[in-house]
Amino acid sequence: MTATQHVFLIPGFFGFASFGELSYFSHVEGVLEQTCADLGVRIDVHLVDPPPTGSLPSRAARLLQVAQDTATGDGPIHLIGHSTGGLDARMLIAPGVQLPGGLDPDPIADRVRSVVTVATPHHGTHIAAFFNSLMGRQLLRALSLAAVYVLTFGSLPLSALLRLGAMSARLDDVVGLRDTVVDQLFEQLLGEFSDDRQGSLREYLDLVNDDQALLSQLSPAGLDLFGALARDRDEVRHGCVVARARRQGLAAVRRVGLDPYGQATHAMFTALRRICAGVDEAQLPPPTPDQSAALRAAYGGMPGPDDSDGIVPTLSQIRGEVIHASWADHLDVVGHFRDPDHDPPHYDWLSSGSHFRRPDFEALWGAVGQFLVQGASDSRGA
Repeated sequence: MTATQHVFLIPGFFGFASFGELSYFSHVEGVLEQTCADLGVRIDVHLVDPPPTGSLPSRAARLLQVAQDTATGDGPIHLIGHSTGGLDARMLIAPGVQLPGGLDPDPIADRVRSVVTVATPHHGTHIAAFFNSLMGRQLLRALSLAAVYVLTFGSLPLSALLRLGAMSARLDDVVGLRDTVVDQLFEQLLGEFSDDRQGSLREYLDLVNDDQALLSQLSPAGLDLFGALARDRDEVRHGCVVARARRQGLAAVRRVGLDPYGQATHAMFTALRRICAGVDEAQLPPPTPDQSAALRAAYGGMPGPDDSDGIVPTLSQIRGEVIHASWADHLDVVGHFRDPDHDPPHYDWLSSGSHFRRPDFEALWGAVGQFLVQGASDSRGA
């Protein structure tokens, strides 16, 4: 009997496994399970709950603990990391890695057959430096709560949008962004949740506020060092999903439409995109012919140094086989785009004007499922 394949979904920074019925990867699980079942492979999907902005070693250690507790039997393991989650996966399987607490990763790492990174900053992102500032940390805490709020209720209230718009206009001048505006937004959004849910949210957001070692590690310099130390295992297949937001301007504003919510959150997205723009191509490994061909086919040409998904430069996301490349923002790719009529509904908390929709989402994760099944077949034949 063929052993069950174990798939671990690892959220990015300030990500979470679940809050009650709300799951970071809620839409992903179904598409992956169905794709693999259609291709004759049974998978068990497991959610990982790393410290949201903790260090890469602490996040990799948490991934290891979850895998030890849930990957029963001796079936192959596949790791899928969104954003920073992809770096957690790479660290876990790096030969000779030393994790906090003296944990031995080898029994689990030896079973890993594939690593899929989704919009992962393999070569860093400048936005990490912004969020590592005093005001950036406060803003990150508020944006984390805003993300949970939108995914729970569908949209932000109008008064919160006004505060969000005020912050967007001043992101380029951090000194001019008063902490009282951020605090007001935070307390307003938190007050909409039940008392029980407020307790779990405050616990999660305290983690975001108290342990932010990850942010300095996500700089281009930090990831340059990480890349030099985190070697690959020869038997592990590496694939990536690449995201690129469309250029901002009048065309993007028209794509967002006249909805005040869309325009307000688009202003925030535009400000974040400006901050993360720019990657030194001289510091990147040149793309392989296959990688270049996949990107040109998806985008009609190679992405430039200022192209990004709003959080991570597109060129920083390339590693291994390009499984799929999409016109999408950083959260579109994990199902956080606008489609309120789908069951369960998709909600978009930052409007990028990408027009990423459910068929795009299914194509992306269907391609990931096929990549996993290919790896499963390879492991059976080994």
